[in-house]
Amino acid sequence: MYKSTIKEIGALVPSFEEEKVVILFGPQAPDELREMSVIHEIEETSDQPIQEGGTLRIGDQTYTITAVGSAANDNLKELGHISVYFKEPADNVLPGAVFVSPSQFPTFNEGNTIVFET
Repeated sequence: MYKSTIKEIGALVPSFEEEKVVILFGPQAPDELREMSVIHEIEETSDQPIQEGGTLRIGDQTYTITAVGSAANDNLKELGHISVYFKEPADNVLPGAVFVSPSQFPTFNEGNTIVFET
């Protein structure tokens, strides 16, 4: 399980609802990316990787993981950084991407938890 807490929500995050994508970044996110990212701080990690068929919870909203990019687990572990797409993947899954279903864009609130479970 990977668990973190939302610390900051960039001003531009709601503008990505139409594209159904959110950028997660750890507290060390560069200033130029903070306004478009959900900044979160890790509370708990394990060696279990994010994988297809697992779940993502954001607050009280639950999603099923449908695709995981080749670098997503390493990026999340090292930087707290991945892009989560709330839609079905196209032909290619970007290395740092995670796709989830249903395609409903979540509500983000400071203090909510983000949990990835296998």
